[in-house]
Amino acid sequence: MRIAPGSLAAAAILLLLAVAPVATGNPFYQHIAALVVLAAISASAWNVIGGYAGQVSFGHAVYFGTGAYASLLTFDKLGLPPIAGAPLGVLASFVLSVVIGLPSFRLRGHYFSMATIAVAALAQVLVTNWGFVGGAIGLMGPASPRSIADLLFRSALPYYAIFLGVLAVLLACTWLMQRGRTGFYLRALGSGEQAAASLGVPVRRYKLYALLLSGAFTSLAGSLYAVFVGFIDPDSGFGILISVNMVVMSALGGAGTLFGPLVGAIILVPLEEITNAWFGGSGTGTAYVAYGIVIMIIARFAPGGLAQLWQLFAWRRRRAA
Repeated sequence: MRIAPGSLAAAAILLLLAVAPVATGNPFYQHIAALVVLAAISASAWNVIGGYAGQVSFGHAVYFGTGAYASLLTFDKLGLPPIAGAPLGVLASFVLSVVIGLPSFRLRGHYFSMATIAVAALAQVLVTNWGFVGGAIGLMGPASPRSIADLLFRSALPYYAIFLGVLAVLLACTWLMQRGRTGFYLRALGSGEQAAASLGVPVRRYKLYALLLSGAFTSLAGSLYAVFVGFIDPDSGFGILISVNMVVMSALGGAGTLFGPLVGAIILVPLEEITNAWFGGSGTGTAYVAYGIVIMIIARFAPGGLAQLWQLFAWRRRRAA
């Protein structure tokens, strides 16, 4: 049986992810590995609505921030472990998906994207001026572990294992979705809403299904981020750059593909962390300059991202053989 080159590449990436952080004893690299997988969760979640369904949202920070604040509010107000707030964040994401999706799905193209930006900006302003959630100062998690449920570890490896498990579940859900009717409908929507509607696709219903799944996992990523970092404020929870990172990672790796967002995270997260380490506080700006250069190259030569380049490479190899 012939194995597709893409499957071999995906298996190699997953094996590298599983082994590399354990093999190296460097805490810095282990920390980066945990951030890569966490970013891959949020980017893969965005990919469901933005990559498959073609609804380019720049407001997914709403879901990320909701999950993060739900976790730390659960600790701050109720004294429970922060991770206990993750289910509340997911439930809140369902409500937000309905409230945001039903009116905004009437818009198409860049109008939809502009609407999602406005929603995210409004949410950030609201949280900044709301004293109950800490206002502009934000919220802190537990300073020291009270029990193992607080998920406070000295090493990044336990967080990495948790994040990798969540990513595996998300990728499995996405794989099952893309092989079923929902996946066919979403790809039809991404190709053209009018054409999909003319073929009998319930456009708004399946947009909402995609947003529900995407928002739930994005909220879970926010909760995991809050547990990992132990702090959240309006910028780190609802900032526009949170949404931009999801879009950029998916576009670089290949939006609408299963492993594209993961590949984008593997490239861009270390780039940002290394520039931060080299240049200190000015590193973030350098990272985004590099982001812009990478995206301009991809947009010019491979609009489908690295996945398109890989398919072209594999096709040329088959022709040469």
